[in-house]
Amino acid sequence: MQNIDLKNTYLKFFEEKGHKIIPSAPIIPENDPTCLFNTAGMQPLVPYLKGEPHPEGKRLTDVQKCFRTNDLDSIGDNTHHTFFEMLGNWSLGDYFKKESITWSFELLTKRLNIPVEKLAVTVFKGNSIVPADNESAEVWESLGINKNRIAFLGEENNWWPNMESTGPCGPDTEIFYWRGSEAVPEKFDPEDETWVEIWNNVFMQYNHEADGTFKPLAHKNVDTGLGVERVTAILEGQTDNYKSSVWKDVIEKIEEISGKSYDDERYTKAMRIIADHMRAVVVISGDDSGIKPSNTDQGYILRRLIRRIIRYAKNLEIDINSSWEKELANLIIDQYAPYYAELERNRQVILDVLENEKIKFNRTLEKGLREFEKIVSHLEGNLIDKENSFKLYDTYGFPIELTVELAKERNLEVDTKGFEEKFAEHQAKSREGATGKFKGGLASTGEMETKYHTATHLLNAALKQVLGPHVHQKGSNITAERMRFDFSHDAKMTDEEKQKVEELVNEYIKMGIPVERLEMKKEDALKLGAEAMFIEKYGDVVSVYKIGDVSMELCGGPHVNNTSELGTFKIKKEESSSAGVRRIKAVLL
Repeated sequence: MQNIDLKNTYLKFFEEKGHKIIPSAPIIPENDPTCLFNTAGMQPLVPYLKGEPHPEGKRLTDVQKCFRTNDLDSIGDNTHHTFFEMLGNWSLGDYFKKESITWSFELLTKRLNIPVEKLAVTVFKGNSIVPADNESAEVWESLGINKNRIAFLGEENNWWPNMESTGPCGPDTEIFYWRGSEAVPEKFDPEDETWVEIWNNVFMQYNHEADGTFKPLAHKNVDTGLGVERVTAILEGQTDNYKSSVWKDVIEKIEEISGKSYDDERYTKAMRIIADHMRAVVVISGDDSGIKPSNTDQGYILRRLIRRIIRYAKNLEIDINSSWEKELANLIIDQYAPYYAELERNRQVILDVLENEKIKFNRTLEKGLREFEKIVSHLEGNLIDKENSFKLYDTYGFPIELTVELAKERNLEVDTKGFEEKFAEHQAKSREGATGKFKGGLASTGEMETKYHTATHLLNAALKQVLGPHVHQKGSNITAERMRFDFSHDAKMTDEEKQKVEELVNEYIKMGIPVERLEMKKEDALKLGAEAMFIEKYGDVVSVYKIGDVSMELCGGPHVNNTSELGTFKIKKEESSSAGVRRIKAVLL
């Protein structure tokens, strides 16, 4: 099937099955300290998967903006991406395995016309604690999937999130497609990479208790995820994702700018990296949270992506000082703005981020070239060792290929093997450091996190009182130990202003105001003056949390029942977050 509108086909199908289409949440998670980006479609729905009622009901479907960095070093092959779109459908305590599997099969075989013989599935084989998921296997077989195409695998493949994590969990069933041109093997071999996973259906049917037992959940959920890029390529008969309609215009624009051909294998990898990273940069820098390139958290990832784009543009001999990055960014904004309105709204911000970082990185490259000259002038012999080659990479952003190229011009050698060892060490440390920030999933929402979540509403209201109505929340990060709150304001707060805000929040707490959850139409909530951080992420019916006459905000929760539960609010620090955005760090005592 050529050029199918996969996103609309999927959403319409599940709408027909009684699901409410909800908007994508922002790429930057709201009030989730466990990760820097939304990494899966279920992540923004965590409160509802844990039992909070969703204002749109028990059956939901959407296309969610996702970003993952664990595949960063794989970008350049034909299937991996950093930013991607994930289609999902959810049951919050409504239907379960039979309906979920049946509808997945119907969509794939009847709406998308994928031949049954090209499909295979995996299910959980069970272990000493939880039995095998024979129920899912039986449903698949009843639909026409041959027994030879059903593989029972262990917890590392077919259990979500993992056997160690406490909280809601359960088996999943993964759907695979035969991507090869040769005849489909009769028996499904999950180790054969020609079988590509296209859809994952997670069945949250247990709660992993603190004592290690797995108890059946009364409130069972279904969470599914299907990758737009991969499935579009499959439907269009492409083995290279970058040759599908998702990427066609971007790749052609890179060819036009560079004067090189994507089919020339000398340039294929560079074009894939530029295309992938440019789309990710547009979405991240176009988010309303106002992320800017920096040396920490999301800003670090954004900077790294832009610098990789520039490095590979140089490989394609693109004139870096031309407006090439704006041409590509504008093309991507035009493609995705119909789905994500913030990209049009923040178009100039995106273009400025790219241009400013380009100018900074060009300066860094110049410094790196000077460092290279310094290294060469002190060389004893003709080998640039691993320490120096890694320093050029880590400090000045020199890819090893550039160091080798410069060395070759002077008849010098580079210890590339030693560099790879240093690089592997660096990667291991980076992964270790980022583990907690990219894990996603059913994030901890304990008693203290709930208190801090409510405190952000009081802080927002107090800031408006003290600084003015121009103050709006731009982002927050909550742990059990503290809260971080970003808000729109141009000037550093005075000590007097900070004291007033702190006193006001504590006054609201002492007043013992009940926290009410209301459900209403979004337009009615906005007419009543309800505040919303990301208005596009909410559907037609919304949850509104009202704290007396102090605060009224669209929010997913959870919250305390009364402000008196919060204790004492204390501002620890107020600082700049980015241009026009200030940050408060505070604790509850």
